[in-house]
Amino acid sequence: MPYFLDGNNLVGAARRTSRPSEEDRAALVREVCDRLRRTRARAVLFFDGPSPGGASDLGTVSLRYSGAGSADDRIVAEIARSRSPGEITVVTEDRALARRARDAGARAAAPADFWRRFGTAEAAPGKAAEGEAGSMDVEEWMRYFEDEGNRR
Repeated sequence: MPYFLDGNNLVGAARRTSRPSEEDRAALVREVCDRLRRTRARAVLFFDGPSPGGASDLGTVSLRYSGAGSADDRIVAEIARSRSPGEITVVTEDRALARRARDAGARAAAPADFWRRFGTAEAAPGKAAEGEAGSMDVEEWMRYFEDEGNRR
């Protein structure tokens, strides 16, 4: 079952910014890769804007950029092209995107559900542990998303 992650939405909500930096995006990519490393789950992270270059396939995690269009439109187009849209789960807090994904045949899930499902990342030797500078505080994300007042 592939997960389609609304990358800018996830970073934006966690960092409370409408324009995530490349550093913010890189932190999200690291977090998702670390969490999925021990599973067979696959995820595609979609970001708004042009690709900054670099690897787009990182094992079970792939990166997609929307170019001149929106990541939301790219996600819905990928669902429409899928032979098995019912196997796709779109992870977003964006209610409009979640509705569009369901209308296209996919499932939608809140980020807190995704993070809970895949537990905490294991810090690799030489990497910063969760909560240290440069890493994402996923527990803070979960608390933020669990508060109904923070949902759109």
